[in-house]
Amino acid sequence: MPATAADSVKETGSAPEPKRPAPAKPQKREWSPRVWEGMDCFTWMRLLRDNGFAVQLPYWYIAAIVSVNSVTNAALRWALNARFGERVRETVIEKPPVFVIGHWRTGTTLLHELMIRDSQFGFPDMQDCFNPHHALLTNHFFKRYGKWMLPDKRPMDNMPFGWERPQEDEFALALMGLPSTYTDFAFPARAPKDAGALDLSGLSPRQLAKWKRVFLRFLKEVTLRTGKQLVLKSPPHTARVPVLLDIFPEAKFVHIVRNPRAVYPSTVNLWRSLGRSHGLQTPTDTGLEEKVLREFRVIYDRLEEARPLFKDGNFAELRYEDLVRNPTRELEKVYATLNLGDFDVVRPRIEEYQRQNANYETNKFQLTDVQHALVSERWGDVIRRYGYE
Repeated sequence: MPATAADSVKETGSAPEPKRPAPAKPQKREWSPRVWEGMDCFTWMRLLRDNGFAVQLPYWYIAAIVSVNSVTNAALRWALNARFGERVRETVIEKPPVFVIGHWRTGTTLLHELMIRDSQFGFPDMQDCFNPHHALLTNHFFKRYGKWMLPDKRPMDNMPFGWERPQEDEFALALMGLPSTYTDFAFPARAPKDAGALDLSGLSPRQLAKWKRVFLRFLKEVTLRTGKQLVLKSPPHTARVPVLLDIFPEAKFVHIVRNPRAVYPSTVNLWRSLGRSHGLQTPTDTGLEEKVLREFRVIYDRLEEARPLFKDGNFAELRYEDLVRNPTRELEKVYATLNLGDFDVVRPRIEEYQRQNANYETNKFQLTDVQHALVSERWGDVIRRYGYE
């Protein structure tokens, strides 16, 4: 945090010398596993190959751990298929998912946390998303004995972590080998790859068919575990509405938007934090700001193109600033628009969550004059569209 200026005092001969504050103890780095430890050996080798095996020397030990885990994950996947494969294939997703969409750092996590207060909904949790090859098989073990493996807070903000916490299904898709913008932070000293993975435009028809198949299989596994209608939160889905509607024609969507001038520095910090926490190289931030600027355009351009596809009663929209100001009121509007049921049933849980998190503080970032001008130039139409002029 920035230091505050001390009040100046006049020096006198009799004035005692002020005490100097004790030197701050260096903050201990909180250990946590790298997300790539959830890959199987086939996906892990492809990731290495596609990045020229460019693991830097200080990170070789991480690559070794991931390599061992990847073989274990493949073996556990075969065990899961043997035990649960038939049940997963027979699982029917009776109620289409509710998709929480929006750009990174717009409040999608908060909205997801609020919606799952409703016991009618299930959701992918950390175990599902970070151990997707064997989550059903090892669910009890990790949630009972694996708490020490995770930090208490997310690296990019102050949101709590835990195997039972809700998580983005995009992590699971990336770990299962589907093209994803999330693999960019594995090698943060290299230029970002998979530019067409965000909106799936870079996938061939065969790759797209595989993406749908793997995604549906993942949701069936989560449905088998929860037995409930799923609420899914993943910012990349904001750019994939046509594909999601092709799989689930009656899916419901709730879009949250936030002032882009706040979103920009927070998103840069997000990718920088993930590169430092999970990278296999020392980050250089090569192309990082351009990646943020480009992907913002992809997300909002694709969402705007998809608006005519939403059926009446299947799309709701709200602003982050309004949600923070009055969560109960905003969620009640979402329930009414999407016809999600009696909001009075879940109202007390929303109010309790609000009381418990009343002192939560978000990270605050400031735009430089140059960044302010750049964001206004590149994202100006979106800023105006949502009334953030």
